[in-house]
Order: sequence, then C-alpha cells, then structure tokens
Amino acid sequence: MMRGKGSVGAMGALVILALAFLAAVSPDDAYQAEIEKWRQDRETRLKSDTGWLTVTGLFWLKEGANRFGSDPDNDLVLPAGAPGLAGVFELNSDKVTVKIQSGATVTSAGEAITEMEMKPDSPGEPTVVALGDLSMYVIKRGGKYAIRLKDKNSRMRKNFTGLKWFPVKPEYRITATFQEYDPAKPIQIPNILGQTEKLPSPGYVTFKLHGKKVRLEPVLEDPDAKELFFIFKDKTSGVTTYPAGRFLYTELPVEGKVVLDFNKAYNPPCAFTPYATCPLPPPQNRMDISLAAGELNYGHH
Repeated sequence: MMRGKGSVGAMGALVILALAFLAAVSPDDAYQAEIEKWRQDRETRLKSDTGWLTVTGLFWLKEGANRFGSDPDNDLVLPAGAPGLAGVFELNSDKVTVKIQSGATVTSAGEAITEMEMKPDSPGEPTVVALGDLSMYVIKRGGKYAIRLKDKNSRMRKNFTGLKWFPVKPEYRITATFQEYDPAKPIQIPNILGQTEKLPSPGYVTFKLHGKKVRLEPVLEDPDAKELFFIFKDKTSGVTTYPAGRFLYTELPVEGKVVLDFNKAYNPPCAFTPYATCPLPPPQNRMDISLAAGELNYGHH
C-alpha cells in the first residue's frame, strides 16, 4: 500500500512540475519562438543549393537556336569549367527544346539527356537540367522566355552575411477584415523589367495601424493557390527595409477575417540577386505608415 501511495505521489509531483513549466512559458514566449523558427527556416531556404543566392544568370531567348557553354561567343555564356559548347536551347514559337552537344553530360531528374522539351515555370514547376554544379530552367514573363541559371558555387552564396530583422513585436500580428470580390478582380502587377501581369485578387483587407486605416489587395499566384500573396511598400522602404517593397503570405480568409503577421514580412529575391524578375507593389498597396516589422534591408541597395 505504501508503495502504491508513493508512486501516486511521485506522479502527482511530476504533473505539478509539468503544469508549472507550461505556466512559465507565456504566450508571448511561445510566439517569439515560433517567429524565430520561421525566420531561421527562411534563411536556410535562401542559403540552400536551390535558393535565390545561387541565381547567377538570366538569358532571354531569341527565336531559333541559342547556344550555351563557357565559350564567350555563345548566346548563353556559362562559368569557366563548363564545356565550351554544352548544347543549344531552341525556341520555336512558345516551345523550348534543349539539345545536348555530343560529349557533354547534362541531366534532368537525375537521368542523362540528349534532347528534351523544357516546360517553363508558369504554370507549375519547370523542367530543370543540370550540368555539374549548374542548373538551368525556362521562365516565362510577359510572353517572353528566358533561361535562369543557378550555380551552387555562386559568389553571392559564398559571401552571404545573414539576414537581419526587426525585433519580434506581437502587435504586428493583425487580424484584418476581408471583403470578397465576386468574381475575383484582375489587378495589374508591375515587375522590375517594366512588364505588367494581371493576377486575380479575391478581395481586399482593411485594418487599423498607428491610428490609420489601411487597405491592401492580395493576389492569387495560381488558380489553386492556398495562400494570399501581399506585395506592399511602406515608409520604411528605402530607409531600413528593401526599397522596392516586401512580400507577405497569409492563409486564406476564414469567416471574413485574415491574419497578417508582418513579423514574417520578407525581402523579394531581387534583394539578393540581380537576375530575378520580382513583382512590385501596385499603387494601392503603398502604405502611408512606417511598418517596423519583418526583414530589414540586405547589403547596399
């Protein structure tokens, strides 16, 4: 009997200790840890073998043959170490085919190839071909096609100094009111190339911050998107944050509400490589407030 009572007593003490520990972890502490983990994951993706720090080239294709290799007379000049002529990208109307030069080893999905059609990045995932530490795929922007080049040994990746952030502030996690457009409203999204693309906006959000009412329009990146995509600018842009603006993703609306956590606002790829084609904030998403939350500017822009 004494043994049983001792076991129950020990168990009760453990339960009390566990409850005391949980009570000691405040909601603010848990939220801080959540955001820090999200930010670490963001940096890990950026530094990965396929992250934006590896993007080292963007080559617009002309109709017909586009030769690629390390020889400087190629249309697409690859870094030293690649074959002088590795192959040809052929653009015929809206179809891109890669043909590999005899003797060059190029793979796709781990399999050696000699010729194949290249699916662009829109819609869906593109076809990727690899040549050693280099990888290439087709992007489509404004009806034009280009080859994006990634290099695992890029200078930007090697010299990366880490991301910097504003301190985590729970007050920048905002529950906004969502007003639906029915049907979705196409809005013009400019990019750094001077092109514009129409993307569907399912509605707009409104909220109050620093005593001002703010309205933002998100877009859906594809018809099956499971997130809202906000491209915005505020008064910190070009001062402490990236000049062209920042990005934020949120979950889809629930019962007319959207949670915007600006502690997760982050820089577009153009902050890290000159070879991205970043979308820019539409005029209606340029806020007349200072939003001191999320990712700070990187380097000198």
